[in-house]
Amino acid sequence: MTMDSPRDSCPECAAPVTPQDRFCEECGRNLRVQRTPVGGSGTAPARCACGGAEFGADGSCARCGRVRGAARDRVEFALPGVAGVSDRGNRRRRNEDSMAFGRVRGRGVAVVVCDGVASSERADQASQVAADTAADVLLTGLQSGSDGEASTGDAVAAANAAVAGLARPGAVEVAPSCTFVSAVVTDEAATVGWVGDSRAYLVAGSGAARLTVDDTWAAQLVAEGVLTEEEALTDRRAHVLSRWLGADAGAVEPQAVTFKVETPGLLVLCSDGLWNYLPEPEDLVAALPRGVPPAEVARGLVEVALEAGGHDNITVVVVQLRGGHGS
Repeated sequence: MTMDSPRDSCPECAAPVTPQDRFCEECGRNLRVQRTPVGGSGTAPARCACGGAEFGADGSCARCGRVRGAARDRVEFALPGVAGVSDRGNRRRRNEDSMAFGRVRGRGVAVVVCDGVASSERADQASQVAADTAADVLLTGLQSGSDGEASTGDAVAAANAAVAGLARPGAVEVAPSCTFVSAVVTDEAATVGWVGDSRAYLVAGSGAARLTVDDTWAAQLVAEGVLTEEEALTDRRAHVLSRWLGADAGAVEPQAVTFKVETPGLLVLCSDGLWNYLPEPEDLVAALPRGVPPAEVARGLVEVALEAGGHDNITVVVVQLRGGHGS
């Protein structure tokens, strides 16, 4: 789904509007804010994982023969300067990753990626509720000019409460839960926040840097000097979370980092379905499609993970950084 065409009608009620309008006179919708649909995709994917867009009567892709999946199996969204792709992968029964993002005209972009914890109930619902809830808080913060780290804290608190509300009474041990990574990006600065092991990478020039530190037991042991980075990659605790969102998570404070946006580049947010195959920043740089819009970058990175095995759900959101030159 692409949402970057010029607006001449309200997306809520279809009443005529102009680019100068801030609100729809008919229904009152705020026209300065564009965002992905609440609940994610509501239709079967228009594009196969192989890139094909034509399907037979039986739902099979005309290019590769793969059967067209459910609405969540392949989700794509694009807005000016930001795009994301979420794919079920080759092995998982369903897609338990979710993404939500939006932009406030003249203010900036807010992005959230959440990965449902597979051992919990309704992990797909947990990740989508968390992503939608947090995105709304971050977009509200952008509109009001709030501090990025303060907004991130508020977003995590709201998302954690929303996910906790999904738990069945007396079943906290399998309560819906998920990881979380977010970004609030303006022309001048970006704030990245996280809980769990979904990641964010900054790509600028010919190099890249990882902005997040996994909330896992293995990462904690590396920090304490018990394991080396190489040992942690193969340790059985590599993906055992030490922090997450959900009813059994307690009060959660995100880790956060803020940096100035001084040069053009890309901000890449992803679930472990991508970084399992491209763990280091230099791995990401080597695989990164060049000279293409964010939507093509996201598709290209997802394709890399699929071709490498696609053992997990894969979600990638790419934000174009303008380096203070405006959007």
